[in-house]
Order: sequence, then C-alpha cells, then structure tokens
Amino acid sequence: MKATPLSNCERRFLLRAIEERKRLDGRQCYDYRNVRISFGTDCGCCVVELGKTRVLAQVSCELVPPKPNRPTEGILFFNLELSPMAAPGFEPGRQSELLVKLNRLIERCLRNSKCIDTESLCVVAGEKVWQIRLDLHLLNHDGNIIDAASIAGIVALCHFRRPDVSVQGEEVTVYTPEERDPVPLSIHHMPICVSFAFFQQGTYLLVDPSEREESVMDGVLVIAMNKHREICTIQSSGGIMLVKDQVLRCSKITAVKVAEITELIQKALENDQKVRKEGGKFGFAESIPNQKITAFKMESAAVDTNSVEEQAEEIITKADPPAEVFARPILHTPGTAQIGEGIENSWGDLEESEREEAAEEEGDSEATAFECREMKTEDTSTMAETKKDEPIVLSDSEEEEVVILEPEELPKKRTQTNSKQETTSKKPFNKRRKKKRAAR
Repeated sequence: MKATPLSNCERRFLLRAIEERKRLDGRQCYDYRNVRISFGTDCGCCVVELGKTRVLAQVSCELVPPKPNRPTEGILFFNLELSPMAAPGFEPGRQSELLVKLNRLIERCLRNSKCIDTESLCVVAGEKVWQIRLDLHLLNHDGNIIDAASIAGIVALCHFRRPDVSVQGEEVTVYTPEERDPVPLSIHHMPICVSFAFFQQGTYLLVDPSEREESVMDGVLVIAMNKHREICTIQSSGGIMLVKDQVLRCSKITAVKVAEITELIQKALENDQKVRKEGGKFGFAESIPNQKITAFKMESAAVDTNSVEEQAEEIITKADPPAEVFARPILHTPGTAQIGEGIENSWGDLEESEREEAAEEEGDSEATAFECREMKTEDTSTMAETKKDEPIVLSDSEEEEVVILEPEELPKKRTQTNSKQETTSKKPFNKRRKKKRAAR
C-alpha cells in the first residue's frame, strides 16, 4: 500500500507557513520535540518516543568466532526494520531505498564512530568473541526516524548487560545473572543524530522535521555528534547546495541539542538503575501514564456519629404531627375497603379530570338516546301512512303497471341509516300515486 500523497493545497499551506516561520505543531524553527525514554524488564530493551515517532530497541549477545582479519575484536551488528504497523507506505520483507539509507547511517554513527570498545568483547583471541546485535523496530512513524533510532540505539547499548565469563585453560564458563552480576558494555561516548530540513533551496531551515514537513522539503542534513562537540558523521541528501556558513550554523545547533539529549539519557539511566536496586516496580507497564478521569473524585471524609441520636430527636420534635388515624373499616367503593390503622385510602375516588370525562360521556349518551327516540317516532308515522294506501295500483294509461310490494310489518329495530334511505325512497312513489288518482 502506497502512502497517501499531499494535495496541492496542503503543500502550498505548509510552504506558506514555513515562510512565515510557523509550524503545524506550534514549535519554533529550532525547537526539538519532546523525548521520552522508557525501559523494559530486561536489560537492553527500551522504547524512545520523539513526539509521536516511536522506536523499540533490543540488544542481545552471543559467543561466536571472530573475523579472521580482526581476531581480538568483537562483532557489532545493527538492523532497522520498518513495518507496515508504523506507516501504511512501508512494505514488509522488502528493502526500500529509505531503509538501506537509514541502516547505513546508523552503522556509520555507532560503529565507525568507535563509541563501543570492541576489544573488550574478546574472550579468547582468535576463538571466541561477543557478538552484540542491536535490533531497532519502528512502531510509529511521524517523521525524523534517524534521530529517534540513534537515540534508541545508544540508550539500549548503555542499558545492556552481558553475562560474565571466565576462562580456565581452554574451558570458557558463562555465568548466569544469579551467579555473577552481568557486565555493562564499555562505551566511550554517545553519538546522537540531529536532522535539519531545508526548503526553497536552503532559504529556510527547520530542526527535527515532522512527516508532513519531510514530504515538502527540498533536502535534509544529518549531523551525528557527541557532547564533546566531536562530529561523528555528517550526511546531506536531496540534491541541495549548502554553503559553509549554513553547515557551521547547523553544527552549532547540533552541539546544543546533543548536550540536552545526553543529559536526559543519563538521568533516565540513573533513575532506572536506582529503581532496580531498591526493588521497585519497573518495565513498560509502569512507564505507561495512568490516564484516569478524576474530575468528580472526592476525598474520603470521616463521619461523626456521636450526636446522631440527639439530631434525630430534634427532627422528630420539629416535624408535623401525623394525620388522623381511622381505626374502623371504611368501604369506599364496591370491592375495595380499608382495614386497620392508617390514613384514609382514596384509591376508589375519581380525580377531577376523570369526573369531567365521565360527565361528558353521560351527556353524549343522553344525546344519542334522544336521537334514537326521534327516529323511532318517524318510523311509526311512516308505517301508519303506508297501511292506509293500497298495495297494488292499476292504471289505464299506456305506461307499464307499477306494483309496489310492501311488507305488512316492519322490523322494530332499524339503524339510523336504513330508516333514512327507506323514507327517502317512499316519498317519490307516494307522490306518483296521488297524481294518478287525481287523473282518474
């Protein structure tokens, strides 16, 4: 998976901010991000955080035959891994150009600077020497990998302890930590890398660039130096042309930053050693910040229960007397009653809203009953009229005979709609019958 490139708007915004001497995280041009160092339970294991960039370092050792051309020197091996966990643009199992460049720069910084005494790693000349292996794993990528890796590497090497050995004739004995205390490595100095990003062909300079700033920079200058102001290595990449004054200015800034970081490393090592000697808690789990919400936290206060009885009596005396007690059973509504002591039970009584609803329902029922009575009277009147008329009417006209068949008795119960339909249908027939009689 390829890394997501910056859009033109983001690129122009970053360059415009750099021209105005501003950075996205609020730092000044020469400010370094916060460095945090935490150690694991084993010696030689540490995690270094440079802002949001995190690097895990682990040091291990084993006895191996020495190199033929250097029989009295130990072997140093460095390896840096960029996993997709750190950034989606890194592919596993593939040596990218960035990874090769970073590995070479770390080797030049730690091996070629002679910061570790390799002759002290020799056990038997020409036969057995210690091989020190430093593995660096990038956990999160937020820019400036080389600075975080160099700090993590030198911290892990200073924190590492190798097993003690003894040689008797041709026999080599390796002691466990319980038998003999492990031996630290012989380190002469601490080389630390500091990166500088250049923009617009060296016009603008930033220290410790972030990931977004690295994507828009024209070139980078990396200087490795120790606290004695000795330059261990220097590397420029990106195809920019730098003048002598720019390099000198960067070296002065590097000296200040390296002194601060070296002091921070020494304090972290001393604190970890002190905690281990005192038998305190140590490791990555103890170094994780305890992030808890304490906004509503209250301190526990002691409760005085000596005057509780007196206060209860005062409250009882000041309280209102209880309501009347009904000792006899009271029947409120059929099926409900109150028996025993206590206040009056009003469960069977209706509330005002319920009373109003009941009154409205009674009024509606009376109105419907009155309408039903009126409809019955109308039905009886129509029945009387139909009984007086003849059921069959014959006419001498050329029109067809009209026969009206009506039942002798109408059903007593009729709905309102049926009665209306019948009355409306009977009226035109009665009028027609009267007209025929008048014609006769």
